[in-house]
Amino acid sequence: MVVSYALEDRGSHWVAVFAAACAATAVYGAVSGAWIFAVLETVWATIALRRFVNLRTAQSRTKP
Repeated sequence: MVVSYALEDRGSHWVAVFAAACAATAVYGAVSGAWIFAVLETVWATIALRRFVNLRTAQSRTKP
């Protein structure tokens, strides 16, 4: 997760990797009973997924 966060400037796919890592961590938190951790990671995953969609939309608008 930390590596993908550090590499987000290199491409939108790294934002997607970060979102997936956050989602996986949220699932792990829910399964292990750490509900507050699961909720916070779900929020981070949602924010990252929204950033990914916005980046992809912006990239598709700039392509000829």
